Amino acid sequence: MKPTILFTVAMLMLLPATNAVLTGRLGTFGAWLGAWAPFSYLIVALVLAAPVAAIQMMLSWPKHVEPENPMAKYRRESPPDVE
Repeated sequence: MKPTILFTVAMLMLLPATNAVLTGRLGTFGAWLGAWAPFSYLIVALVLAAPVAAIQMMLSWPKHVEPENPMAKYRRESPPDVE
């Protein structure tokens, strides 16, 4: 199923209409980036750094340690098998 979706998306990107829309949006984004120069660079940096910070936080999160069973010390040992 996933390869089919990936193939469909790749074929949609090759269509002339999709290509024109993407080129237009990238041009508009470039104009906005230049018009709002100091603030837009900060926003783009935050958008690009957020996933990196999230991945770093998930990798450095402490591992869950299963608490010890308080009743384990009262458990009886099973008797040895007598043959």
